[in-house]
Amino acid sequence: MSHWSGDDLYFMRLALEEAQDAGWEDEVPIGAVLVVDGQAMGRGHNSPLERHDPSAHAEILALRDAAGFLKNYRLPGSTLYVTLEPCLMCFGALVHARVARVVYGAKDPKVGVTQWEDFLAGAPLNHRPALEGGLLEPECRDLLQDFFRRKRESQRPPG
Repeated sequence: MSHWSGDDLYFMRLALEEAQDAGWEDEVPIGAVLVVDGQAMGRGHNSPLERHDPSAHAEILALRDAAGFLKNYRLPGSTLYVTLEPCLMCFGALVHARVARVVYGAKDPKVGVTQWEDFLAGAPLNHRPALEGGLLEPECRDLLQDFFRRKRESQRPPG
């Protein structure tokens, strides 16, 4: 029996749609949706190449979208759904925005925030979002793996 709610599944599917949009734009397919009071208030997908912006991660763009809509940079009680475990930069932004809960699909064993657990355990953070991983993990992981497989295949010399 899964602990995920119907709302969790719905919003992660919206994040997967965002991730697919990123892939169609030849960006790494990661998507995010920020939910406040059961409503999607912010959406984003990776676009650092298009925007020439190293901070244009899906999470950051969803935060900016929601904060602009709500006219508040603090988003207490909100939940962020993201297809890949956030990096440390995005986690820092989530802390500052006071996001209550982060639900991610696939784990990121290279730069995901859980790789920093020991460091963060002693950090004097004034807020710490709850992290929950594994929602629709196969779909999120497969989207990323398929994208990078196609990239590698397109870079192979013919013949």
